[in-house]
Order: sequence, then structure tokens, then C-alpha cells
Amino acid sequence: MKVPSHQYEATVQFYRDTLGFEPVKAEAHSTAFRFGSCTLWIDSVPTVSQAEIWLEVVTDDLEQAARVLAAPGVVRCDAIEPLPEGFQGFWIMNPASIVHLVRKE
Repeated sequence: MKVPSHQYEATVQFYRDTLGFEPVKAEAHSTAFRFGSCTLWIDSVPTVSQAEIWLEVVTDDLEQAARVLAAPGVVRCDAIEPLPEGFQGFWIMNPASIVHLVRKE
């Protein structure tokens, strides 16, 4: 979840204190919570005006995933957020403009 910076602390507090989610990692502008079998990441982003949900898809064959996703014309949006050097993954959007990180497991 990408949230405006002015809403970050209250959002983290909501999941931690109100819903009782267990924090599993905290950095300067990012907190991760256990969310069932998933991880809920909350990131403070000064350039967004409202919260956005970004999802992650994991694959064991990144090249095949890229080919399969390119066939129906899935939109790649790698410029949306830089990935670390050497990171094996890329960004896409679904037809409703929800961002997905596709990464190699």
C-alpha cells in the first residue's frame, strides 16, 4: 500500500494498534505486517495524493512470465518505481491501473 506521507503514521498505527497486525519489518518510510499468509507493506510516498494498492506476483521463470504477459498486451510500467540493481523483476498494470510487481522467487 502506497500512502501519502501525511497519512503514513496514522495508517501504520491503524494496522498495528487497531487491527493488531504483527509488524515484521520497519524501515524509515516502510513498514511490513503479517497479513495471513501474505505480507502487507505500507510505504510512505510524498508524491501520491491518495492511497494506492500495489500487488506482487511471484514466478520461478521471469522470462516466461514476461513473454506470457506481453502476448495479451499487458502494460509494462518499469519507470513507475526504480528497482534495486540486480533485482529480478518488473512492473506491470492491470486494466484497472493496479500496479503489480512481477518478481522471480
